[in-house]
Amino acid sequence: MDLILKYFPNLTEDQIEKFKKLESLYKDWNLKINVVSRKDIDELYLRHVLHSLGIAKVLEFEEGSKILDVGTGGGFPGIPLAILFPECSFHLVDSIAKKLKVVDGVVEGLGLTNVKTTHSRVEDIDDTYDFIVSRAVTAMPNFVQWVKGKITKKQNHELKNGILYLKGGDLTEELQSYRTATIYNLSDFYSEEFFETKKVVHLPLKYRG
Repeated sequence: MDLILKYFPNLTEDQIEKFKKLESLYKDWNLKINVVSRKDIDELYLRHVLHSLGIAKVLEFEEGSKILDVGTGGGFPGIPLAILFPECSFHLVDSIAKKLKVVDGVVEGLGLTNVKTTHSRVEDIDDTYDFIVSRAVTAMPNFVQWVKGKITKKQNHELKNGILYLKGGDLTEELQSYRTATIYNLSDFYSEEFFETKKVVHLPLKYRG
């Protein structure tokens, strides 16, 4: 938890309380349904929570923003972002029902009212969002296909509406056909070795009316 406060010192008491609760909730749920590896559960705040919050180092979501988290798995990056941005609404989608059972349990345990979950393939979601977030669920070309037409027209942020994608490693080849993509190195924001190769990719997407 100290790790979170190191990089996000201005959290409210309520946010601190919610972030603190995450560990026991995940440990408890993970015994029933394994969504986080044992190694990762011991480093939950570094590998999952702080990693998810890397998106917030690139962009602070404005009040009222709608964010879609695709392939949320155990609820990352959606749940940490929902705690950080209580005035925004988060839609967490995954095609594996048992993972969402954990997400629902954690959301309920935290009393988060700005999160909804859907068991579905993202292609079948019929709504639009300011931003679509995800953690390395597939290569960018596939991801762009999945989320086509799901971006809202109205721009409220300094970054254009589109994808904010947490990825690691060398992305040169994967992003070569996306001239408008911007790569942010998480090592510019975090000093821990874990983040040396971790990045946030911002890819603006056009609104399709």
